Amino acid sequence: MHIVVTGAAGFIGSNIVKALNERGITRIVAVDDLQQGDKFANLADCEIADYWDKDEFVRALESGKFNGAIKAVLHQGACSDTTERDGRYMMDINYRYTVRMLDFCRSACVPLIYASSAAVYGAQAHCRESGESEGPLNVYGYSKVLFDRYLRSRWEEQTAQVVGLRYFNVYGPREQHKGRMASVAWHFYNQYTTSGRVRLFEGSHGYPDGEQRRDFVSVEDCVKVNLYFLDHPERSGIFNVGTGRAQTFNDVAAAVINSVEAANGNAPRTIGELVNAGCVEYIAFPPDLMGKYQAFTQADLTALRAAGYSDAFLSVEQGVQRYCERLQQRGV
Repeated sequence: MHIVVTGAAGFIGSNIVKALNERGITRIVAVDDLQQGDKFANLADCEIADYWDKDEFVRALESGKFNGAIKAVLHQGACSDTTERDGRYMMDINYRYTVRMLDFCRSACVPLIYASSAAVYGAQAHCRESGESEGPLNVYGYSKVLFDRYLRSRWEEQTAQVVGLRYFNVYGPREQHKGRMASVAWHFYNQYTTSGRVRLFEGSHGYPDGEQRRDFVSVEDCVKVNLYFLDHPERSGIFNVGTGRAQTFNDVAAAVINSVEAANGNAPRTIGELVNAGCVEYIAFPPDLMGKYQAFTQADLTALRAAGYSDAFLSVEQGVQRYCERLQQRGV
Protein backbone atom coordinates (compact mmCIF):
# COMPACT_ATOMS: atom_id res chain seq x y z
CA MET A 1 0.00 0.00 0.00
CA HIS A 2 1.21 3.46 -0.91
CA ILE A 3 0.66 6.95 0.48
CA VAL A 4 -0.10 9.50 -2.24
CA VAL A 5 1.18 13.05 -1.80
CA THR A 6 -0.03 15.52 -4.42
CA GLY A 7 1.86 18.77 -4.79
CA ALA A 8 4.78 16.62 -3.67
CA ALA A 9 7.43 18.86 -5.22
CA GLY A 10 5.82 21.96 -3.75
CA PHE A 11 6.31 23.68 -0.42
CA ILE A 12 4.15 21.82 2.09
CA GLY A 13 3.99 18.63 0.03
CA SER A 14 7.76 18.15 -0.10
CA ASN A 15 8.04 18.76 3.64
CA ILE A 16 5.42 16.05 4.17
CA VAL A 17 7.34 13.62 1.93
CA LYS A 18 10.52 14.31 3.90
CA ALA A 19 8.72 13.80 7.22
CA LEU A 20 7.28 10.48 5.99
CA ASN A 21 10.80 9.41 5.02
CA GLU A 22 11.96 10.27 8.55
CA ARG A 23 9.37 7.76 9.76
CA GLY A 24 10.87 5.15 7.47
CA ILE A 25 8.05 5.44 4.90
CA THR A 26 9.23 5.36 1.29
CA ARG A 27 6.26 3.76 -0.46
CA ILE A 28 5.14 7.19 -1.57
CA VAL A 29 3.55 8.12 -4.88
CA ALA A 30 4.59 11.70 -5.57
CA VAL A 31 2.20 13.67 -7.79
CA ASP A 32 2.92 17.12 -9.19
CA ASP A 33 3.30 19.26 -12.28
CA LEU A 34 6.98 19.80 -13.00
CA GLN A 35 6.49 22.29 -15.79
CA GLN A 36 8.40 24.53 -13.38
CA GLY A 37 11.33 22.15 -13.44
CA ASP A 38 13.40 23.67 -10.65
CA LYS A 39 10.89 22.32 -8.13
CA PHE A 40 12.64 18.95 -8.50
CA ALA A 41 15.14 20.20 -5.89
CA ASN A 42 12.49 19.79 -3.19
CA LEU A 43 12.37 16.04 -3.84
CA ALA A 44 16.06 15.47 -4.56
CA ASP A 45 16.82 14.38 -0.98
CA CYS A 46 13.59 12.39 -0.59
CA GLU A 47 12.83 8.71 -1.19
CA ILE A 48 9.71 7.98 -3.22
CA ALA A 49 8.37 4.89 -4.95
CA ASP A 50 7.03 6.63 -8.06
CA TYR A 51 6.31 10.01 -9.62
CA TRP A 52 3.24 10.91 -11.68
CA ASP A 53 2.21 14.05 -13.49
CA LYS A 54 -0.97 15.36 -11.89
CA ASP A 55 -3.17 15.01 -14.99
CA GLU A 56 -1.94 11.51 -15.79
CA PHE A 57 -2.40 10.52 -12.16
CA VAL A 58 -6.04 11.49 -11.86
CA ARG A 59 -6.82 9.70 -15.11
CA ALA A 60 -5.03 6.60 -13.82
CA LEU A 61 -7.02 6.81 -10.58
CA GLU A 62 -10.30 6.96 -12.43
CA SER A 63 -9.31 4.09 -14.72
CA GLY A 64 -8.82 1.81 -11.72
CA LYS A 65 -5.04 1.48 -12.00
CA PHE A 66 -4.52 2.21 -8.30
CA ASN A 67 -7.47 0.23 -6.92
CA GLY A 68 -6.41 -1.45 -3.68
CA ALA A 69 -2.94 0.12 -3.78
CA ILE A 70 -3.47 3.37 -1.84
CA LYS A 71 -3.48 3.69 1.94
CA ALA A 72 -4.18 7.43 2.10
CA VAL A 73 -4.07 10.59 -0.02
CA LEU A 74 -2.43 13.77 1.28
CA HIS A 75 -3.68 16.25 -1.30
CA GLN A 76 -1.49 19.36 -1.14
CA GLY A 77 -1.46 20.22 -4.84
CA ALA A 78 -3.02 23.56 -5.78
CA CYS A 79 -2.47 26.89 -7.44
CA SER A 80 -1.57 29.02 -4.41
CA ASP A 81 -1.10 32.33 -6.23
CA THR A 82 -3.57 34.64 -4.51
CA THR A 83 -3.15 37.20 -7.30
CA GLU A 84 -4.02 34.79 -10.12
CA ARG A 85 -6.95 36.24 -12.08
CA ASP A 86 -7.64 33.33 -14.43
CA GLY A 87 -10.73 31.98 -12.71
CA ARG A 88 -11.16 29.04 -15.08
CA TYR A 89 -7.63 27.84 -14.35
CA MET A 90 -8.01 28.35 -10.59
CA MET A 91 -11.32 26.52 -10.40
CA ASP A 92 -10.03 23.62 -12.49
CA ILE A 93 -6.87 23.14 -10.41
CA ASN A 94 -8.17 23.92 -6.93
CA TYR A 95 -11.82 22.93 -7.08
CA ARG A 96 -12.57 20.40 -9.83
CA TYR A 97 -9.37 18.39 -9.37
CA THR A 98 -10.06 18.11 -5.65
CA VAL A 99 -13.63 16.95 -6.31
CA ARG A 100 -12.21 14.19 -8.51
CA MET A 101 -9.80 13.18 -5.73
CA LEU A 102 -12.66 13.09 -3.24
CA ASP A 103 -14.78 10.96 -5.58
CA PHE A 104 -12.00 8.40 -5.86
CA CYS A 105 -11.31 8.33 -2.12
CA ARG A 106 -14.98 7.85 -1.31
CA SER A 107 -15.40 5.07 -3.86
CA ALA A 108 -12.24 3.32 -2.60
CA CYS A 109 -12.82 4.04 1.13
CA VAL A 110 -9.43 5.78 1.29
CA PRO A 111 -8.65 8.60 3.75
CA LEU A 112 -8.24 12.06 2.19
CA ILE A 113 -6.36 14.88 3.91
CA TYR A 114 -6.44 18.00 1.75
CA ALA A 115 -5.13 21.56 1.80
CA SER A 116 -7.67 24.30 2.29
CA SER A 117 -6.65 27.86 3.20
CA ALA A 118 -7.24 30.73 5.59
CA ALA A 119 -7.91 32.78 2.45
CA VAL A 120 -11.49 31.56 2.78
CA TYR A 121 -11.95 34.06 5.63
CA GLY A 122 -10.98 37.16 3.68
CA ALA A 123 -11.31 40.24 5.88
CA GLN A 124 -13.37 38.47 8.54
CA ALA A 125 -11.96 38.98 12.04
CA HIS A 126 -13.30 35.71 13.45
CA CYS A 127 -11.61 32.77 11.71
CA ARG A 128 -13.80 29.85 12.72
CA GLU A 129 -14.55 26.84 10.54
CA SER A 130 -18.14 27.88 9.82
CA GLY A 131 -20.03 29.52 7.00
CA GLU A 132 -20.65 32.84 8.73
CA SER A 133 -16.88 33.42 9.03
CA GLU A 134 -16.20 32.88 5.33
CA GLY A 135 -15.78 35.77 2.90
CA PRO A 136 -12.95 35.26 0.38
CA LEU A 137 -11.41 38.34 -1.26
CA ASN A 138 -10.09 36.64 -4.41
CA VAL A 139 -10.75 33.69 -6.71
CA TYR A 140 -8.08 31.65 -4.94
CA GLY A 141 -9.96 31.93 -1.65
CA TYR A 142 -13.24 31.24 -3.44
CA SER A 143 -11.86 28.07 -5.07
CA LYS A 144 -10.89 26.80 -1.63
CA VAL A 145 -14.10 27.68 0.18
CA LEU A 146 -16.23 26.27 -2.62
CA PHE A 147 -14.72 22.82 -2.15
CA ASP A 148 -15.13 23.04 1.63
CA ARG A 149 -18.81 23.85 1.08
CA TYR A 150 -19.16 21.04 -1.47
CA LEU A 151 -17.71 18.65 1.10
CA ARG A 152 -20.09 19.83 3.80
CA SER A 153 -23.09 19.43 1.48
CA ARG A 154 -22.19 15.78 0.88
CA TRP A 155 -20.82 14.92 4.29
CA GLU A 156 -23.26 12.04 4.77
CA GLU A 157 -21.62 10.27 1.80
CA GLN A 158 -18.36 9.90 3.70
CA THR A 159 -16.92 6.36 3.58
CA ALA A 160 -13.52 7.11 5.12
CA GLN A 161 -11.68 9.94 6.83
CA VAL A 162 -11.85 13.36 5.14
CA VAL A 163 -9.85 16.22 6.66
CA GLY A 164 -9.55 19.77 5.32
CA LEU A 165 -6.70 21.88 6.72
CA ARG A 166 -7.06 25.64 6.49
CA TYR A 167 -3.45 26.76 6.51
CA PHE A 168 -2.73 30.30 7.65
CA ASN A 169 0.49 32.12 6.64
CA VAL A 170 2.97 29.29 6.26
CA TYR A 171 6.74 29.81 6.14
CA GLY A 172 9.72 27.50 6.21
CA PRO A 173 12.16 25.36 4.21
CA ARG A 174 11.50 24.24 0.61
CA GLU A 175 9.58 27.33 -0.50
CA GLN A 176 12.36 28.85 -2.62
CA HIS A 177 10.56 28.04 -5.90
CA LYS A 178 7.50 30.12 -5.00
CA GLY A 179 9.02 33.46 -6.03
CA ARG A 180 6.80 36.40 -5.12
CA MET A 181 4.32 34.03 -3.43
CA ALA A 182 6.94 32.82 -0.95
CA SER A 183 6.47 33.80 2.68
CA VAL A 184 7.40 37.21 4.03
CA ALA A 185 10.05 35.49 6.15
CA TRP A 186 11.72 34.28 2.95
CA HIS A 187 11.53 37.70 1.33
CA PHE A 188 12.73 39.51 4.43
CA TYR A 189 15.69 37.15 4.75
CA ASN A 190 16.74 37.73 1.16
CA GLN A 191 16.23 41.47 1.40
CA TYR A 192 18.32 41.75 4.54
CA THR A 193 21.17 39.48 3.44
CA THR A 194 21.49 41.26 0.08
CA SER A 195 20.82 44.91 1.01
CA GLY A 196 20.96 45.14 4.81
CA ARG A 197 17.38 46.40 4.88
CA VAL A 198 13.87 44.91 5.09
CA ARG A 199 10.89 46.61 3.44
CA LEU A 200 7.41 46.53 5.01
CA PHE A 201 4.15 48.25 4.16
CA GLU A 202 3.30 51.55 5.78
CA GLY A 203 0.23 51.66 7.99
CA SER A 204 -3.10 50.58 6.51
CA HIS A 205 -6.51 49.25 7.55
CA GLY A 206 -6.21 51.15 10.82
CA TYR A 207 -2.81 49.69 11.72
CA PRO A 208 0.43 51.68 12.15
CA ASP A 209 3.51 51.02 9.99
CA GLY A 210 4.27 47.30 9.83
CA GLU A 211 1.67 46.48 12.46
CA GLN A 212 -0.75 44.59 10.19
CA ARG A 213 -1.20 41.20 11.81
CA ARG A 214 -1.27 37.66 10.52
CA ASP A 215 -1.15 34.21 12.04
CA PHE A 216 2.28 33.09 10.80
CA VAL A 217 2.73 29.32 11.13
CA SER A 218 5.83 27.21 10.55
CA VAL A 219 5.63 24.49 7.91
CA GLU A 220 7.00 22.17 10.60
CA ASP A 221 3.74 22.55 12.49
CA CYS A 222 1.65 22.12 9.34
CA VAL A 223 3.39 18.82 8.66
CA LYS A 224 2.84 17.65 12.23
CA VAL A 225 -0.90 18.31 11.92
CA ASN A 226 -1.05 16.34 8.67
CA LEU A 227 0.71 13.39 10.25
CA TYR A 228 -1.50 13.58 13.32
CA PHE A 229 -4.60 13.04 11.20
CA LEU A 230 -2.83 10.38 9.15
CA ASP A 231 -2.26 8.56 12.44
CA HIS A 232 -5.91 9.05 13.50
CA PRO A 233 -8.07 8.01 10.53
CA GLU A 234 -11.15 7.94 12.73
CA ARG A 235 -11.14 11.76 12.96
CA SER A 236 -12.59 13.93 10.22
CA GLY A 237 -13.53 17.56 9.72
CA ILE A 238 -12.30 20.94 8.54
CA PHE A 239 -9.68 22.51 10.80
CA ASN A 240 -7.67 25.70 11.07
CA VAL A 241 -3.90 25.27 11.08
CA GLY A 242 -2.27 28.32 12.61
CA THR A 243 -0.69 29.23 15.91
CA GLY A 244 -3.82 30.83 17.31
CA ARG A 245 -1.84 34.04 17.80
CA ALA A 246 -1.70 36.98 15.39
CA GLN A 247 1.73 38.62 15.17
CA THR A 248 2.84 41.68 13.28
CA PHE A 249 4.96 41.99 10.16
CA ASN A 250 7.30 43.98 12.39
CA ASP A 251 7.66 40.86 14.54
CA VAL A 252 8.67 38.82 11.50
CA ALA A 253 11.14 41.46 10.33
CA ALA A 254 12.76 41.69 13.76
CA ALA A 255 12.93 37.91 14.06
CA VAL A 256 14.64 37.60 10.67
CA ILE A 257 17.16 40.38 11.26
CA ASN A 258 17.99 39.27 14.80
CA SER A 259 18.42 35.67 13.65
CA VAL A 260 20.87 36.71 10.94
CA GLU A 261 22.74 39.00 13.32
CA ALA A 262 22.87 36.35 16.05
CA ALA A 263 24.94 34.21 13.68
CA ASN A 264 27.40 37.12 13.56
CA GLY A 265 27.55 37.33 17.34
CA ASN A 266 25.38 40.45 17.62
CA ALA A 267 22.76 41.07 20.29
CA PRO A 268 19.06 41.28 19.37
CA ARG A 269 17.46 44.69 18.82
CA THR A 270 13.90 45.92 19.12
CA ILE A 271 11.91 46.94 16.07
CA GLY A 272 12.33 50.59 17.09
CA GLU A 273 16.09 50.20 17.23
CA LEU A 274 16.09 48.44 13.85
CA VAL A 275 14.03 51.25 12.28
CA ASN A 276 16.36 53.89 13.71
CA ALA A 277 19.36 51.97 12.40
CA GLY A 278 17.89 51.94 8.89
CA CYS A 279 17.43 48.15 8.89
CA VAL A 280 13.67 48.47 8.38
CA GLU A 281 12.03 50.67 5.75
CA TYR A 282 8.30 51.28 5.31
CA ILE A 283 6.96 51.61 1.78
CA ALA A 284 3.60 52.85 0.52
CA PHE A 285 0.74 50.38 0.67
CA PRO A 286 -0.11 49.34 -2.92
CA PRO A 287 -3.46 50.83 -4.00
CA ASP A 288 -4.28 47.71 -6.04
CA LEU A 289 -4.33 45.64 -2.83
CA MET A 290 -7.02 47.75 -1.20
CA GLY A 291 -10.07 45.56 -0.67
CA LYS A 292 -8.06 42.43 -1.41
CA TYR A 293 -5.69 42.32 1.55
CA GLN A 294 -5.97 40.42 4.82
CA ALA A 295 -4.72 42.90 7.43
CA PHE A 296 -5.59 40.58 10.32
CA THR A 297 -5.80 36.80 10.59
CA GLN A 298 -5.80 34.60 13.67
CA ALA A 299 -6.72 30.96 13.73
CA ASP A 300 -9.40 29.79 16.12
CA LEU A 301 -7.97 26.43 17.23
CA THR A 302 -11.03 25.24 19.15
CA ALA A 303 -11.96 22.55 16.62
CA LEU A 304 -8.38 21.33 16.18
CA ARG A 305 -7.90 21.01 19.93
CA ALA A 306 -11.25 19.23 20.26
CA ALA A 307 -10.02 16.73 17.67
CA GLY A 308 -7.20 15.85 20.04
CA TYR A 309 -4.25 17.77 18.60
CA SER A 310 -2.48 19.13 21.68
CA ASP A 311 1.04 20.06 20.53
CA ALA A 312 2.18 23.64 20.98
CA PHE A 313 2.87 25.74 17.86
CA LEU A 314 6.11 27.60 17.24
CA SER A 315 5.93 31.37 17.70
CA VAL A 316 7.32 33.70 15.04
CA GLU A 317 10.43 34.20 17.15
CA GLN A 318 11.00 30.45 17.50
CA GLY A 319 10.04 29.34 14.03
CA VAL A 320 11.71 32.13 12.08
CA GLN A 321 14.97 31.62 13.94
CA ARG A 322 14.95 27.93 13.02
CA TYR A 323 14.12 28.80 9.43
CA CYS A 324 16.86 31.40 9.13
CA GLU A 325 19.38 28.95 10.53
CA ARG A 326 18.41 26.55 7.74
CA LEU A 327 18.69 29.29 5.14
CA GLN A 328 22.12 30.28 6.40
CA GLN A 329 23.20 26.67 6.01
CA ARG A 330 21.69 26.72 2.49
CA GLY A 331 19.37 23.90 3.52
CA VAL A 332 16.40 25.56 1.82
